Amino acid sequence: MGTVIVVLILVCIVGAIVRSMIKNKKNGGGCGGDCGGCGGSCGCH
Repeated sequence: MGTVIVVLILVCIVGAIVRSMIKNKKNGGGCGGDCGGCGGSCGCH
């Protein structure tokens, strides 16, 4: 039972991180790994 609770907590955390990354990308933040198109704003250059 404890394992199930830990897994559910981890899934929620990962989901929140992914949602935050998608929201950030839609708002024009970050380069998403495409350093050629970020204009140096993501620290790639």
